[in-house]
Amino acid sequence: MNIGLTEKARQQISDGLLKLLAETYALYLKTQNFHWNVKCTEFFSLHLLFEKQYEEMSGATDEIAERVRALGFFVDASFSSFSELCGIPEEKKVLTSKDMLKHLIDGHETLIRDTRHLASLCEKEKDHGTIDLLGRRLIAHEKFVWMLRESL
Repeated sequence: MNIGLTEKARQQISDGLLKLLAETYALYLKTQNFHWNVKCTEFFSLHLLFEKQYEEMSGATDEIAERVRALGFFVDASFSSFSELCGIPEEKKVLTSKDMLKHLIDGHETLIRDTRHLASLCEKEKDHGTIDLLGRRLIAHEKFVWMLRESL
């Protein structure tokens, strides 16, 4: 493969993208879980907010995985692989709506930090395609954090 990136750079960037994919998928599942289980006086607005966010993340997972493939690497999309890469904890108990919001904010902030870190590597390697993707992901997650904070 001769696309102006060394194999080492492509591997490092792909590894970062796979972590981002795992975390995006984990946060997608957590958000959908909260969408199904939210119970409060603001039910309808939070139900819709969570739905909008998990639907956007669903599309993002495809774009992230396709970027890894474009860089020449395999995407292991198994739960065990995602679990090993992911820094976003699962939630297996019923939470208050306020706690749901706090957990989602924490998850998005994790994704934002990891995305910024990966973007620095991509800038160093002049991988403008991945930088473009990461910029869109940052905008989405920062907007989601803003909306979640305003709902607290």
